[in-house]
Amino acid sequence: MSRRLVHALDLVADAGLIAAYEARHAPGAVWPEVVHDIRQRGYLAMEIWRLEDRLVMIAEVEDDFPRPADPALQSRVEAWEREMDAFQKPIRDDGSKWAPMARIFALDEQEHDA
Repeated sequence: MSRRLVHALDLVADAGLIAAYEARHAPGAVWPEVVHDIRQRGYLAMEIWRLEDRLVMIAEVEDDFPRPADPALQSRVEAWEREMDAFQKPIRDDGSKWAPMARIFALDEQEHDA
C-alpha cells in the first residue's frame, strides 16, 4: 500500500533561473545519487509541476516512508540541495523549502452526481 504526498515550493521569480531549474530537472539531468536517494527513502513516484514561479510536487510513497538516508549518498545529496537553494525560496516564513499541502476535495468522496 502507498500514500500520496503533495508539497508546494516557490522559485525565485526570474525567467533565466526558472529555465535553468527546469533544465536541471530534465530527464537524465538529476544526479544519479540524488535519484537513488529519492527511491531509497521510499518514493515510488514523483512529479513536479510548475505554474510561473510556483512548484507543486506530487509523490507516491511507501507505507514506511520516510526511510533512513544512506550516509554514503548524503554529501552528494547535500551538494544538490545547496545548488537548488539558488533557485528556490521557501513558501513559508519558517524557512522550510517544500511545504505540505492539505487535500480539501476528492471527487470520489462526493455522494452525488448532477
